[in-house]
Amino acid sequence: MMYQFTGSELTNLKLINFDLSSLILLQFLSFGELIVIATFAAFSLMKKEWYIVCLLAALNFTHILDFMIMMPLSNYLMPYFNITPHQFSLLVGSYSLSAFIAGILLAILVDKYDRKKVLLIVYTGFLLGTIACGLAPSFPLLMIARVTAGLFGGIIGGQVFSIITDLFPYEKRGMAMGAVTSAFAVAAIVGVPVSLKVANMFHYDWHVPFLLVGFVGIVLLPLIYFVLPPLNDHIREKEEGGSRVEALLKVFKNPNQGFALVFTMLLMMGHFLIIPFMTPYMEFNKGYSKDQIPLVYLVGGIASFLSALVLGRLSDKWGKLNVFVISVLLSIVMVWGLTNLPVVPFAIVLLFFALWFVFGTGRSVTAQAMISNVVEKEQQGSFMVLNSSMQHAGTFLASFLSGYIVIENKNEKLQHFEWVGYLSMVVLLLCLGVAWKLFRGMDKKQM
Repeated sequence: MMYQFTGSELTNLKLINFDLSSLILLQFLSFGELIVIATFAAFSLMKKEWYIVCLLAALNFTHILDFMIMMPLSNYLMPYFNITPHQFSLLVGSYSLSAFIAGILLAILVDKYDRKKVLLIVYTGFLLGTIACGLAPSFPLLMIARVTAGLFGGIIGGQVFSIITDLFPYEKRGMAMGAVTSAFAVAAIVGVPVSLKVANMFHYDWHVPFLLVGFVGIVLLPLIYFVLPPLNDHIREKEEGGSRVEALLKVFKNPNQGFALVFTMLLMMGHFLIIPFMTPYMEFNKGYSKDQIPLVYLVGGIASFLSALVLGRLSDKWGKLNVFVISVLLSIVMVWGLTNLPVVPFAIVLLFFALWFVFGTGRSVTAQAMISNVVEKEQQGSFMVLNSSMQHAGTFLASFLSGYIVIENKNEKLQHFEWVGYLSMVVLLLCLGVAWKLFRGMDKKQM
């Protein structure tokens, strides 16, 4: 259901004050005048919706950047702390594991409370953990800070997508999901290159990117309170003490919802398997310089940003499953190419990464829109937090497995990276099979 404004909100927007005098006045307006008022109201409603979408995208941007920046910082962190690739993968996976655990525990509670209040609390905790990362002086303290950031940050994504599901109907949800999912592209286009550049300006200090994210988050925090409307329509009027646990169990007992959670985990696992060691692979194995790496995120991010907006709309028109299937098949080709890439001109490398980002975005936008439609509204909060938790479970498994498969030889080159690529391709094919079983016919039912 689209968000319905209260009378006071309409007054603040300088529309119609819904009191008795306004109702009397409406009787004396001409049809043309009523059309003008209705048009102005619709335009203001659209503006309100886009304010919300932009805020949610900004929140998504900060917690995605906080997680995303760890991968290009591998070349900073491993020599700084003198840690192995396996230890670095545990550092990356610690965020995902804590986010998974927190999501499972809080899924029992989130549907009892206003989503706006929940988002305020978890985003505050996330900022505290991120700032702690920027102040950590040792590897153990950084690990603790990452766990703290994950405990709260891992819940943000589920809340953001639950809010979109509450405010946008299915036929428009692809557009909204695309806009919010584009935060990933903005993090790649702006966040990662700027963060690396600022870190280099401060004598290659890896602490700076986390402090930068914390500063942006502090600016956004009050906007959650002032921009988002109350989001409590999903709360049941009568709820027994054990009903929330029962609702959570229903998510797992429902075959469609259970398959949707497995689908989410496979999707994230297949995508993330090659990410943790992509940067050192490009530098140590292929000889591309550290200064060239930000260009990979810049070009890939631009491609991802544009494709998120375009593919979101196309999925609404052509069918979300159709766009998803094409994106998965083409992304498998890109995974094989990137993990078996010979030494080629850097422009070709950028082309490969741009296409990989495009097809990855196509998978993500359509998957989120399809997943959001398999659960009833009163269970949306619990399900979407569980769904976010399964995303983190997939990234943790991917990081854990890649850390064991990839090894570093005496020349500091990575070995067996192509094995991780083959595993990614298999997982994505499994994901494609689950999607075909689960979502086939969904677009036809919505028409």
